[in-house]
Amino acid sequence: MSNALIIVDVQNDFCEGGSLAVAGGAGVAAGISRLLAAEPDRWDHVVATKDYHIDPGPHFGNPPDYVNSWPRHCVVGTPGSEFHPGLATGRVEAIFHKGEHAAAYSGFEGHADDGECLADWLRRHGVDRVDVVGIATDHCVRATALDAAEEGFDTTVLLDLTAAVAPDTLDVALRGMEGGGVTMVGKPVIRTA
Repeated sequence: MSNALIIVDVQNDFCEGGSLAVAGGAGVAAGISRLLAAEPDRWDHVVATKDYHIDPGPHFGNPPDYVNSWPRHCVVGTPGSEFHPGLATGRVEAIFHKGEHAAAYSGFEGHADDGECLADWLRRHGVDRVDVVGIATDHCVRATALDAAEEGFDTTVLLDLTAAVAPDTLDVALRGMEGGGVTMVGKPVIRTA
């Protein structure tokens, strides 16, 4: 069996200067890149997810409530949907797009260009263990990690390589992941004003 790194939503709109920026996002992109360079043999496979919105309905709010609706972000064809330039993507073997026409937080809701879902891709490549990194700890990282564990993968979140939105939602996410059988190591990046 083998292991994989899942890089969650390290996109321009979720990093500083983006439409739904998470403080520390650019640092997370750089940190993931440094780790991939320093430990090239740590993972057998590297995949990534992208928020990839076309018309996600009430997921975009005007005004947003920041619970169920959000400002426009990661719209297909815009610079905001692209990976942050600080993220080295040379080892990324597959990208899983999610949320084209509905809210989607977990990478396991996404699909590659050929339609294959993340769980099937991982199983096809003999993966039994995954490490999860990315943005945001309290939303898409949490959802992806919980779904990975539910799908039967031995799941670890590398918290040092995640960025969280807010202390309250982070606390809820950490408790939820712990209760969902997800291992967590390190501390998430969280910056408050």
